[in-house]
Amino acid sequence: MFPRCFVLPWLGCLLLVLPAAAQNPIVPEGAKLELVFDGGNVLTEGVCSAPDGTIYFSDITFSHVNKEKKLPLEAGHIWKFDPKTKVTSIFRSPSGMSNGIKFDAEGNMIVAEGADFGGRRVIKTDMKTGKSYILAGLFEGRPFNSPNDITIDEKGRIYFSDPRYLGHEPLEQPVQAVYRIDPDGSIHRIITDAGKPNGVLVSPDQKTLYVVSNDNGSFGIGRLPKEAPLRKGLMALLAYDLASDGSAKFRKVLVDYAPQDGPDGLVADVEGNLYVAVRDETRPGIYVYNPDGKELAYIKTEIPTNVGWGRGADANMLYITAGRSLYRIRLLKEGYHLPPKK
Repeated sequence: MFPRCFVLPWLGCLLLVLPAAAQNPIVPEGAKLELVFDGGNVLTEGVCSAPDGTIYFSDITFSHVNKEKKLPLEAGHIWKFDPKTKVTSIFRSPSGMSNGIKFDAEGNMIVAEGADFGGRRVIKTDMKTGKSYILAGLFEGRPFNSPNDITIDEKGRIYFSDPRYLGHEPLEQPVQAVYRIDPDGSIHRIITDAGKPNGVLVSPDQKTLYVVSNDNGSFGIGRLPKEAPLRKGLMALLAYDLASDGSAKFRKVLVDYAPQDGPDGLVADVEGNLYVAVRDETRPGIYVYNPDGKELAYIKTEIPTNVGWGRGADANMLYITAGRSLYRIRLLKEGYHLPPKK
């Protein structure tokens, strides 16, 4: 819209009338974060909605924190939140130190289990029977580092990141990588140049695989003195071209967050915009980007870990895990979900 001009002859001047400030295209005016859960042990993660709208999220229980609190050792929990009753309850405990959670086109729960007394694997749970199955337990005969985040394409292929942030278990993979599980059960290491891969996301048009690198400089959170100097690595949001055969090739760095900490998890809306949980202590929150990496909106939070969309009437409800808590906020865009299998 161009500004409008009016001539005021009695003043002998031109009055320039500027248009009203454009409405934020993502966050409605007056929108506020709603705290819906704050009972996590150490760190909430991996928030995702099931096909029936139930919200599931991980509660990661660092073993060194358990010891500091003199608690019996816990190996993580998966909580479920009912948006209708606002009741939160335990779905699975121990969770195998679950982190990322997604639902496939058939409604099965796919979970990345990490290290630190976790499963170090990717599992599938049939939500109708309750039975679980190991989809990826070993690669080249050796355990994974610590499966972290999950995304699924419309051909049913599962992609997961495998960094290591904590855990006493030996590192037996030669690299921190991104893997793909095909419907036939075969496992492929497809990305080895993403630094320390964390959040992963297949774009709604199936042409891009977004990968977060969050290289904190260590393999053992809590095992080093606080004053120990660390040299952090790549902190960036990366875009890879995703081919029809499921292979991925690096395209560009969308956003470089150095020298601050970078993102964790991310999701997309139906238009392909990215909602990224950024752990920058100077500006923590959810950053919204278009597919080219241009910032469209910002939602301030405590240091976040992940994001996930509601469904149905809550398709525009963004859930956020941060600290020991779960938050939500209603936005102007609807989230992208994997289409259900017909």
